[in-house]
Amino acid sequence: MTPDELRALIRTVPDFPKPGIQFRDITTLIGHGAGLAASIRHLAEMASAVGAQKIAGMEARGFIFGAAVAVEMGIGFVPVRKPGKLPAETIGIDYALEYGSDRLEMDPTSVSSGEKIVIVDDLIATGGTAIAAARLLRQAGASVDHALFVIDLPDLGGADKLRATGLQVRTLIDFDGE
Repeated sequence: MTPDELRALIRTVPDFPKPGIQFRDITTLIGHGAGLAASIRHLAEMASAVGAQKIAGMEARGFIFGAAVAVEMGIGFVPVRKPGKLPAETIGIDYALEYGSDRLEMDPTSVSSGEKIVIVDDLIATGGTAIAAARLLRQAGASVDHALFVIDLPDLGGADKLRATGLQVRTLIDFDGE
């Protein structure tokens, strides 16, 4: 399936979570077998082209796409988790949200020094979570130069913020507007 065909599988929910927002709901895409498989293949081709040795994904929807891309490529997956979810010793990073802050954690032994990690997630909006994940992976010793997303909301500027931190960004689909 082409990116335009995949776009048609993504439901837009007006006024969610608040008035004026056009929420891009991927549950309709992941519920469509051929669409999900095509999305994974496209992302895996992109990750393979840049020499990914492992894929990292952020909780929760990054686990769906990232783990599937890793399986498609036959490489490992690095989960970047919410706080307190990993049983081993972790490293973490706090980052700012629009209203407040959050934290990501990972097992630092899940990557090797210099290992080429590609971040995969469902959607890039403001970029805060992906930037934090890249910083955390780099803190653990990984080489992180690429981030891949199913959807970009370019009006929110997240992809540009990622590029400003040295990440190359590729997406399958862009949706104008918030």
